[in-house]
Amino acid sequence: MAKKAPRRTAQRIQEAALALFNRYGEPNVSTTQIAAELGISPGNLYYHYPAKDGLVNTLFEQYEQALAGLLPAAGDVRDVEGAWFFMHSLFERIWEYRFLYRDLNLLLSRNRRLEAGIQQTLHDQTVALSTLLARLQGSGALQIDAPDAAGLATSQVVLLSYWLSYEYALNPRHALEPEGLQSAGLRGAGQALGLLLPYLVAAQQAHLRRLLRAYEPALAIENPGTTP
Repeated sequence: MAKKAPRRTAQRIQEAALALFNRYGEPNVSTTQIAAELGISPGNLYYHYPAKDGLVNTLFEQYEQALAGLLPAAGDVRDVEGAWFFMHSLFERIWEYRFLYRDLNLLLSRNRRLEAGIQQTLHDQTVALSTLLARLQGSGALQIDAPDAAGLATSQVVLLSYWLSYEYALNPRHALEPEGLQSAGLRGAGQALGLLLPYLVAAQQAHLRRLLRAYEPALAIENPGTTP
């Protein structure tokens, strides 16, 4: 069997930085800490990324590419099953790069590339969710007028964008740890999907309620006071 080519140093830096940023928050992680995590010299890291913002921008570009591969799938949604899968997939992309949302305001205050990119990302997500609503309406699963549909798509994007901040506020020690993906994803996606309920036709509404009930234990927010 042919051996896999070793990962390039730049890729290893990106992977380590993403893991550290996600766990501790980008402002709390220095380039020296990233180098130490990899067992390389700070000078070696500096050769690839002279400034931490350059590393942040590289990770954000990866996030943009991940979204670009997913968002067109909104046009294929025809029922709540499809909406459920799409919303979970979208939340998984957000979770993978959750440091962007955890420290969003601080990052935007100092990084102009990120400022423009996040605005475009939010716009693209809103367009995708507007398309999803239009497809649900076209299939007869949903009944909504245009102004309500525009407001609903925006509300879903806002909820998904700030859901992790909400979870972090409730449980700062553990909410954004890697093992939290499944429960956080179910809660965030479930809340965003729940906004559809008033507009779904009876059969689809009942089906979505069944889906939400099936995941009620995970959809419940844990008591943040249970962990010392």
